[in-house]
Amino acid sequence: MSLTRSWYTIEEAATKYGLTKEQIKLWIDRGLVRTEGQKGDVVMVNINDIEQELRLVPSL
Repeated sequence: MSLTRSWYTIEEAATKYGLTKEQIKLWIDRGLVRTEGQKGDVVMVNINDIEQELRLVPSL
């Protein structure tokens, strides 16, 4: 079990990694980042998935 926080809001993740919310939403739309939400709204994103994408894309 991980002791670190794995789920952030889109805004928190964007700030943490220097990304735009639009970039994260694009990854969500492509199925590359897992989400948790309610009634079709994304509430939280998995930062492990975001970190994986950042490793695959050397420069944004």
